Amino acid sequence: MKNKALTTYLLLGALVLGAAYFGYFKPKQASLKTIRNERIAAEQQVDVLRAKKRQLDQIEAELVTLNVSLSQLETIIPQKKETSDILRNIQQMAFDQQLDLVRWTQNQETVKDFYTEWPIPIVVNGTFNNLALFFDRILHFPRIFNIEDFSIKALPDQLSGNTITASFTLKSYFFLEQALIKKAAPNRPKVATSERIEY
Repeated sequence: MKNKALTTYLLLGALVLGAAYFGYFKPKQASLKTIRNERIAAEQQVDVLRAKKRQLDQIEAELVTLNVSLSQLETIIPQKKETSDILRNIQQMAFDQQLDLVRWTQNQETVKDFYTEWPIPIVVNGTFNNLALFFDRILHFPRIFNIEDFSIKALPDQLSGNTITASFTLKSYFFLEQALIKKAAPNRPKVATSERIEY
């Protein structure tokens, strides 16, 4: 009789424990596993976001560097052609080196992929030394100039102090604005008015 009662109690205890396990602990264990998985996923997402943040910081730093480089480039190759300023500077440099600016002409521009070439044919009278000093000033000018089609010869009349005449083309460059880049075809010449200025 006592054994029967003990068995009954044991069965009841097992049933209670089983009910508690399946009704409470097992769902809690599943919920805990879900929470653990969500935490792992969240940590992985945080790692991905941190990596993207580092990439974004790097890109922003590169943009700052590129903007500085672009500002420096725009100093030597401007976006907009400041014709009068450039011509005035060339005229002043020639005057400072005691060169007679016999002739210069604003030739047509040539549109390239993302920039424009602007040649300025020039003829000057002076001395070898003054011409060399003028070219040195051009070399150290903030904007880029190339010297092309250079020729030099002695003047027949050297009584004025000028001993040589030199002809050459100063070629300057300008960045195209974005709207022009989309419309311009490579190597298509852009017609500009030609002007002769006597100095």
